[in-house]
Amino acid sequence: MKVEQILSSKPQPGVETIAPEASVADAVAVLSEKRIGALVVSRDGQRADGILSERDIVRELGRKGAECLDARVEDLMTRKVETCVGQDNTEEILTRMTEGRFRHMPVVEDERLVGLISTGDVVKARLSELRMERDALEGMVMGY
Repeated sequence: MKVEQILSSKPQPGVETIAPEASVADAVAVLSEKRIGALVVSRDGQRADGILSERDIVRELGRKGAECLDARVEDLMTRKVETCVGQDNTEEILTRMTEGRFRHMPVVEDERLVGLISTGDVVKARLSELRMERDALEGMVMGY
């Protein structure tokens, strides 16, 4: 399965972004409101300057307490962003995410953001693919 197939099946297309100078409290509000686990940090809404995940925020809360909510997003974000393209194979993407120990990956085309996938998205797609394969094999064995 390809990344673009996952993107096309997501209920909301696109990607949620936040400006690097926004407060962490603002990011928390968006994460909560949208019920998502990460925001792509972007100055222009088109390119990924970083990524801020729930994990990043919780780690900083553990270090500094609630005062970290007043910090700027760029102070907590992960700057080295792993990206993929729509034609990438989801099995390879899942391996990269697992080995890199991150859960969200922006999808780009010509260096512009087109979406965001999570490990949950990839696992869900893979399980669906396995179910279809199982059903096809059962059909061949049973003769229908």
